Amino acid sequence: MSNQNISADLEEIVRSLGEAGRRLSEIDASEGAAGNLSVCLRGPVRPHPEFVHSETVELPAPVPDIAGATIVVSGSGSRLRDIREDPTACLGCLEVQAGGITAVLRYSARRNFARLTSEFNSHLGVHYDHCLRAGVTYHAVVHGQPRRLTYLSHIAEYQNAEYLNRRLLRWQPEAIVNLPEGIAIVPFIVPGTVELMDANVMALRERKVALWSKHGLMARSSSSVMAAVDLVEYLETAAVYECLDLSLGQRAQGLDDLEIRAICSAYEIKQTIF
Repeated sequence: MSNQNISADLEEIVRSLGEAGRRLSEIDASEGAAGNLSVCLRGPVRPHPEFVHSETVELPAPVPDIAGATIVVSGSGSRLRDIREDPTACLGCLEVQAGGITAVLRYSARRNFARLTSEFNSHLGVHYDHCLRAGVTYHAVVHGQPRRLTYLSHIAEYQNAEYLNRRLLRWQPEAIVNLPEGIAIVPFIVPGTVELMDANVMALRERKVALWSKHGLMARSSSSVMAAVDLVEYLETAAVYECLDLSLGQRAQGLDDLEIRAICSAYEIKQTIF
């Protein structure tokens, strides 16, 4: 995906979004129509044969430096669990126009949404930031509401990033290996607002996951949408252990600092949390 000389296959991208939506549903991270996902592609794209209808839409923020990019994104009210079975009904394909103010939205006759996800501004902001800063040509973003992790974000202590990271990343060796920079925390901000978009962009600038307090999380990856979903799953698994430990009177030790440092030394992982 990172080679601009290779055309991205939109049908394959749509398929991967279906798999991602299915997995987020399986781990209880997308109740009802909650949750949304998108992939941003820069460079040649082989079109999807079912996206034959189009309309011009105004983007929620100007993105002039990625004119020509293609963004596949879920529609508002679409259930993530339905994307796999009926992807073109749930997804739209945006082609960013010159100037980055508008985009052509391509969609199929099966479209079942009136507009794109209400969190699209946060998706677009994160895509734009990483396209500019890291020069990526593929970038995936997923937003979900995993139950236990979201529950913990309602507890005051877990709204502190240092405390949250030390509590969650101690449960399995895979956690620190996959999230050595830890996760960022965004205080509660009304969903869909410019304020949330701005805070989320900053939170995900140096990290791959941002926990939205009392709401859910957003994860990103420049390799695949399933890699972003894997990060959600690692953290929700850690939250399962944390909630279990809380319910049993905090009897478990988890990995201690020396054990985690040994893991990082063995795998040449740089981290500053433990």
